[in-house]
Amino acid sequence: MSKARVAVMKIVSKQLTVTAAAAEYGFSRRHLHRLLARYRDGGLDAVEPRSRAPHTSPQRTADEVRERILQLRAELIGNGLDAGPVTIAWHLEQENLQAPSTSTIRRTLHTAGLITPEPRKRPRSSYLRFQAAQPNETWQSDFTHWRLADGTDIEILNWLDDHSRYLLSCTAHRPVTGDDVVTSFLTATERHGIPASTLTDNGRVYTARFGGGRNAFEYLLPLLGVTQKNGSPSHPQTQGKIERFHQTLKRWLTARPAADTLTELQTQLDAFREHYNEHRPHRALNRQTPGQAFRATPKALPAQARTPGHYRIRYDLVGTGGKVSLRRAGRMHHLGIGYHHRGTRILALADDTTVTVIALHTGEILSTHTIDPTRSYWRNNEKTPGRWPRASSRET
Repeated sequence: MSKARVAVMKIVSKQLTVTAAAAEYGFSRRHLHRLLARYRDGGLDAVEPRSRAPHTSPQRTADEVRERILQLRAELIGNGLDAGPVTIAWHLEQENLQAPSTSTIRRTLHTAGLITPEPRKRPRSSYLRFQAAQPNETWQSDFTHWRLADGTDIEILNWLDDHSRYLLSCTAHRPVTGDDVVTSFLTATERHGIPASTLTDNGRVYTARFGGGRNAFEYLLPLLGVTQKNGSPSHPQTQGKIERFHQTLKRWLTARPAADTLTELQTQLDAFREHYNEHRPHRALNRQTPGQAFRATPKALPAQARTPGHYRIRYDLVGTGGKVSLRRAGRMHHLGIGYHHRGTRILALADDTTVTVIALHTGEILSTHTIDPTRSYWRNNEKTPGRWPRASSRET
């Protein structure tokens, strides 16, 4: 029995006066008279201490908002999308609802049992973050594995802008080849401009430097004035943004029916790219979408700035007559490379005005040709072919 009840009962039964009860039980006379009034109105139960908490709180999260938080959590997870407090707050704002603080959203999710504790997860504060200052300053690239409905292994090749996380290209292959890397890169440059640098791992499709040579991608970048960077071997953290992006991509694909064909998977990837770039807020971008961040800042240019345009590549062998044939606009043209280069495997890179021919095994520029649609034979403009400078392989 509480002390307040005992004091009131002693006074009511006339065992103690109000003054004596106040002295014995440590209450003020004023408070004892208040308790006696409660007793007369509601009996002994009314004597018990009452909560001092306010009946209403202007800061309390509205029931409508609390329910929508839980609904958004379920909807976003069901669609394979990020569903953390920052993302949920962004969606509430888009729906013109008063979004509470992220700590309140986290507390609401935790109370509902929707957060799985990860005590061994490394804290974000322990990471040293790097971000390019401008769009097109650095493009990261890598590919990841996925499976079709019948179990066929597919490789998905991605290009991601380091500054904005804008997904420049996302294509499915079986498997990814060096030609796919070059083609997807050139397609991305036509749409978004030429980057100042690229950052990749040391996969053979990106670099052949550990094998003592160079591949097509390494020949292409110096021609466009692009600096090539490769991460340290066995250190994927250097390409951390593209590695983390693969988690987002796979979570989204997992939430959808498995594609039956490569074409069907590509359709899914195109839909994902549109959603990721334009409709998904990014926590690292202060809840901007990658598309907003990519378009908000002037783009960086290569050290040797070149005008973006359409580039066409072709692999071939120099014929026995020292020539290579190239079809352009429905007409066959012949490029004079040189008789002493017959049998050499070459890479031909053509833009709107010039075709540059490079020997694949040495990196030597064999010839350059001015495009003249009126002529069938294009002479070699390189009277003294020179060695093309090796692409930078600076480890980051």
